[in-house]
Amino acid sequence: MEKRFKHTHRPGFWLGFIDFFTAGLFFLLYMPLGGLEKELEEVLGHRVRPYWQAYLLGIPTLFIYTLVWMANIAEELKAKALDLGIEGPHTSWRHMFWWNMLGCLCFGPMIATYRFFRTLNGIESELNQR
Repeated sequence: MEKRFKHTHRPGFWLGFIDFFTAGLFFLLYMPLGGLEKELEEVLGHRVRPYWQAYLLGIPTLFIYTLVWMANIAEELKAKALDLGIEGPHTSWRHMFWWNMLGCLCFGPMIATYRFFRTLNGIESELNQR
């Protein structure tokens, strides 16, 4: 029997908004309790470092490590979306990193998180249809 993915249509912009204003503490709870870490592992086909570890490793690096961790996952999601033939725009390493770095004074993190979840939702929808 084939695996069905729970297709959630998470509101990426608002999740990014909440996470930005809580300095990443929101995702410390949301990633494991919301099932996002497990979901990413199922979609990508391998284990990912837990967000709490990336967050703690990010503290001494002014959260650059955490951002690179998320950007790497974004790039993997982009590759998966392209493999499945899903039309873009997709998240990517560059999109996640630079919208968070240079756009942090405006809505950059929300834009990056929106596209991240848009890509993830598209992948899950496609996998459920197959």
